[in-house]
Amino acid sequence: MQSSYKPYSHLDSVTRIDEILDAPAGNYEERDSIPSRDSLTFTNGFYVNCTCIFMDIKGSSELPAKHQRPRLAKIYRSFISEAVAVLNGSSLCAEVNIHGDAVWAVYEGKAKSNLDSAFSKCAELSSLVKILNCRLQKRSIEGISVGIGADWGRALMIKAGYKGSGVNEVVWMGDVVNGGANMCKKAKEVSWQTAYLCVSDVFYQNLNEHNQSLLTTNGWGYRGGNVINTGMEEWWKNNCATS
Repeated sequence: MQSSYKPYSHLDSVTRIDEILDAPAGNYEERDSIPSRDSLTFTNGFYVNCTCIFMDIKGSSELPAKHQRPRLAKIYRSFISEAVAVLNGSSLCAEVNIHGDAVWAVYEGKAKSNLDSAFSKCAELSSLVKILNCRLQKRSIEGISVGIGADWGRALMIKAGYKGSGVNEVVWMGDVVNGGANMCKKAKEVSWQTAYLCVSDVFYQNLNEHNQSLLTTNGWGYRGGNVINTGMEEWWKNNCATS
């Protein structure tokens, strides 16, 4: 959120706090699908079923020691640019967010088929990393590794910020958000994979049989696998793979 200067008054602050805390519970509605962000005000909210997908670079804190800042900026920009492009390339995507070097998105999740569509985006993200590394290595830049995580569940969608200032954002709250981030963290712990996907059990259980077959169980409440997009993989083989 970009800053927008406005003098602070503690008296106005008290009024805003009271308005938020005294808002009726009925202002938070159950919805079958994710509504437009234009439907949000500073006093309402919506409970929705959704999928949260997270992707984060492994060992990102070590990258500044390996690369000068202009090169590091190129790595981050190319990674974030194309991760956003993949996630945004679906009509089911409601929100895409950038947090440091992590990218995460919220997808419509009212139907089982929605989860299979989100799963296909996870596969595209995985193949994207291979393509990105190919282009980096062509320029003698060390490639990156990532973790990808996905969870499905109920979230509360609200508008939060400083009323009247133009400084506001849509905030997603609930176990599904934390779950997606946690799955991403678990995926980053799989050190031998360039791009690894972990999904929660509830996400896995709602996938079709073919997608379930691409993931393995580990007894820790989630499933994992190295999934790829076949079209992107074919491009990688023809343009990047060495014999």
